[in-house]
Amino acid sequence: MKHTWYVTFEVPLDGTLSRRRHPRLTNTFESEAAAKDFARTKFNDGLIVSAGTVIPHFPRVSIPSAEIPTWLEAPNQVDPDQ
Repeated sequence: MKHTWYVTFEVPLDGTLSRRRHPRLTNTFESEAAAKDFARTKFNDGLIVSAGTVIPHFPRVSIPSAEIPTWLEAPNQVDPDQ
């Protein structure tokens, strides 16, 4: 299984710790479609999300949190390795 996409998201405060130990978590995915599905879920939960391709995957893609809504609406790119 070759993961080429990642989604990073903020960890919501649960009120049990005075400070967060891991403010962000990252999951990896085989395809852009799978990454988008996961990112959409976290984004709809109100979390700050960013995404992109895992190094050394080429072409390098980085989607900052401000561009996530646009990326979620756009059709998937063709993953050249699939």
